[in-house]
Amino acid sequence: MIRFFCLSISIASLLFQPARGENTDGDGAQLLVKSRARVIVDNDFGGDPDGLFQLAHQLLSPSVEVRGIIGSHHYPKGFYGYAGSADHGVEMAKELLDVMKLTGKVPVFQGANERLKDLSSPAYSEAAQFIVRESMRSDVSSPLYVVCGAGLTDLASAYLIEPKIAERIQVIWIGGPEHEGLAVPPPGKPQVEYNLGMDVKAAQVVFNQSALPIWQVPRNTYRQALVSYAELQLKLGGSGKLGSYLLVRLQDLLQRAKGSLGEAYVLGDSPLVLLSAMQSSWESDPSSSSYVTMHALRISDQGGYEKNPDGREIRVYTNLDTRMMFEDLYAKVARFDEKAR
Repeated sequence: MIRFFCLSISIASLLFQPARGENTDGDGAQLLVKSRARVIVDNDFGGDPDGLFQLAHQLLSPSVEVRGIIGSHHYPKGFYGYAGSADHGVEMAKELLDVMKLTGKVPVFQGANERLKDLSSPAYSEAAQFIVRESMRSDVSSPLYVVCGAGLTDLASAYLIEPKIAERIQVIWIGGPEHEGLAVPPPGKPQVEYNLGMDVKAAQVVFNQSALPIWQVPRNTYRQALVSYAELQLKLGGSGKLGSYLLVRLQDLLQRAKGSLGEAYVLGDSPLVLLSAMQSSWESDPSSSSYVTMHALRISDQGGYEKNPDGREIRVYTNLDTRMMFEDLYAKVARFDEKAR
């Protein structure tokens, strides 16, 4: 029994390595899980802390290689006192990398600090140019996911710079309102869905003008990623430096909100990991979550949907495997902190 237990620990420790790490352990043995897809993570890390939870989870997932991280802009007035700038998002992403001892191992790019001015002019940034470079590589065959947890400014700009990227990437976007016939809006909904409202013109470029393949996680679906604060305290509070860091980021927001956010929180960006990294072994696909295929609707100037029977087909996710998503997050953070100790 002792030998079996030790072997189990050894195998488990091999499974949970940072995504950019070498595919060997300290003795040079081959890892049991290799990366089979590339990922570009685009998020407003300086705002809602769910983006940092998602980024940590993605970096700890060995089946994907995080090729780059993009700090994108938030709303001009920021979020509960946090700056809304892309450069602040870059700072927060780098802070997480430092906690995970990955400084210098994963490049971080700054997105545009402003929304698109019109539907034909890209907002040039190092982030948009990186998306184009990575998308147009001819020396790799692994699929490339661009996973977006906020506005679409940098993705839309990359497309306007080089439309051919639409043939070479898969976009996963957290955002957009409910689709008629699939769900109803939540009570007290804002006029425009939060992420879409960060840059309506960028969403119009992506949905109305481009041929970018999209897996959309609209508001009714990402709101399923609801976890209690007590559960997060229990699962992450004693794990170590990384778990404590993520909790502190959430606690800081709860304090800024003066207790008004209740005792459950939507980690709404976590589906980006579920759909890109947590795919089935054969016929790779996020097979434990449900979606419908539909023609992409047009985005109006007001941030709503307009019918578009000629639109390309996209996936719209309706139900998420939140059990696997969160249990995997807890397990990987715990393993990381255990190894760090």
